[in-house]
Amino acid sequence: MKRILAVCLALVCSFTVYAQNSGELKVPTNTDRVISRHIYGHFAEHLGRSIYGGFYVGEDNTKIPNTRGVRNDVVAALKTLKIPNLRWPGGCFADTYHWKHGIGPKEERPTIVNAWWGGVTEDNSFGTHDFLNMCELLETEPYLAGNMATGLVQELADWVQYVNFAGESPMSNLRRENGRDEPWNVKYWGIGNEAWGCGGNMTAEYYANEYRKYATFVSDWTNSGGLFRIASGANSADYHWTEVLMKNIPKNLIEGVALHHYAVIDWDKKGPSTTFTEQQYFTTMQRALFMDELINKHTAIMDQYDPEKKIALVVDEWGGWYEVEPGTNPGFLYQQNTMRDAMIAGTTLNIFNNHSDRVRMANLAQTINVLQAVILTDEEKMLLTPTYHVMEMYNVHQDASWLPLNIKSQDYTMGNEKLPAVSGSASRDKNGLTHISLVNIDSKKAQDVTINIDGAKYKNITGRALTSKKLQDYNSFDNPNNIKPENFKGARLRGNNLTVKLPPFSVVVLELK
Repeated sequence: MKRILAVCLALVCSFTVYAQNSGELKVPTNTDRVISRHIYGHFAEHLGRSIYGGFYVGEDNTKIPNTRGVRNDVVAALKTLKIPNLRWPGGCFADTYHWKHGIGPKEERPTIVNAWWGGVTEDNSFGTHDFLNMCELLETEPYLAGNMATGLVQELADWVQYVNFAGESPMSNLRRENGRDEPWNVKYWGIGNEAWGCGGNMTAEYYANEYRKYATFVSDWTNSGGLFRIASGANSADYHWTEVLMKNIPKNLIEGVALHHYAVIDWDKKGPSTTFTEQQYFTTMQRALFMDELINKHTAIMDQYDPEKKIALVVDEWGGWYEVEPGTNPGFLYQQNTMRDAMIAGTTLNIFNNHSDRVRMANLAQTINVLQAVILTDEEKMLLTPTYHVMEMYNVHQDASWLPLNIKSQDYTMGNEKLPAVSGSASRDKNGLTHISLVNIDSKKAQDVTINIDGAKYKNITGRALTSKKLQDYNSFDNPNNIKPENFKGARLRGNNLTVKLPPFSVVVLELK
């Protein structure tokens, strides 16, 4: 009998150890590694209702309050989000966009057909001045994606001079004629987009040579203008692309290499945005968590050629991608946003934070009404999505000092497959406050996490959580506050141990002081 009892106790203990999530947070006295605020960037392409009806409703609109045509409610929401940068005008659209079509009197601007996204007519009423002035309203830095597929080197060089040059020149004088005296001083410039696909179906070797040419003529000998030039980087796991760029592009011509990766179940069968099954959810999270492996492997290649990590990895397109909402234009990429998207956002941002030595800029695709949007609009109505709330909760990490947080997680299982259920990241801000963000992707089980804190003593803890009754829950125009952050009471401090009970499919951000 004693032997049987001993065996049973051993099994119980073994199960308890397996089920327990444990972690360690190291809080060094000094740390020089910073989580760049630019990791929390956004993306606004001329696609569907992103620009027109999303950001911009026109100067003559009397139904929706606006400033020079830009929605006031959108400006307020994005300022609360503290968006650090905004990428424009694409995307695939960027390599068909000719910036001179979008300046001067609106009634005189030529129209084009947006062949990539829905075949609609683009009237160019929202152009360079409109976008850059909007960025000033948003108090965010613009990130301009340059056309190197259908645009000549001179066109891109002229654009840089038009928006950045303060002295006398043909382009700065043209800017003044169009009503803007002072330059905008745009720092971030993309040299082409997805050159391996919609940006020209180029080989890595060909693109590297083209990049060298364009990057040379957008600056002077020493890049005295301080441009941050971003090369069109790899499609997901195309490590050859990164290798060629790092090997063939001189380091004085490049500041960033892009990477694009979407959490897509199957490009030919993406699945619905709100009526997905648990298996579809699990597969989506597999694709999202693959971001960690991608960054590790692309970083390893970059480290061979840039061991000092001077060149940033810029993940300027990421997010979930599903079938469009029934009855909407397939080319407009309009999808709803559920707790599944909150899980994508939380885990991905944790990955970026933990790779902040190399990942120093990223852009969620996209801001309004497209893909994993943070805002949805319907005429005068506007709502904030679960993804918005995650990014708002996480903005405490912006420009804070990264703290190493290691978590040993139990598994979230589906059949014979498994994923780590819990992920996290941590930072300390300029006021000395420590923030820990934790995500439990398990669709059914709460997760108990015990974190040992080494290097600091904390007295108080507060927190917020984002969760809901069902994974498929979302905010609608009839119920815009169905999902929103709530105060979190599931964390306890006992000496150096922090214990947290994470609800199923939840995002939690804690503040320790």
